[in-house]
Amino acid sequence: MASFIPCPHCGPRPKEEFKVRGDAAVVRPAPDAPREAWFAYVYARDNQRGRHREHWQHVGGCRRWLVVERDTATHEVYGAQDAAGLSSGGAA
Repeated sequence: MASFIPCPHCGPRPKEEFKVRGDAAVVRPAPDAPREAWFAYVYARDNQRGRHREHWQHVGGCRRWLVVERDTATHEVYGAQDAAGLSSGGAA
């Protein structure tokens, strides 16, 4: 069964057109943050099971960064929004 992501710009597209970046809730530390904060940002990530939000880029389409809400256990996709302007920040 094919999985589709509802791109707000291109419509429903197969997940193979997208590249995942990871958890959309992770916040980048300030440039002068201690080494421990940077270590945690780069390496210490939870491997969540269940429903959460991730950054995905539509590399096979509009090239926009999206925040996709999906279940990591079932791979069900609940929706997607353009990442630009969201409170969790855009995709850097």
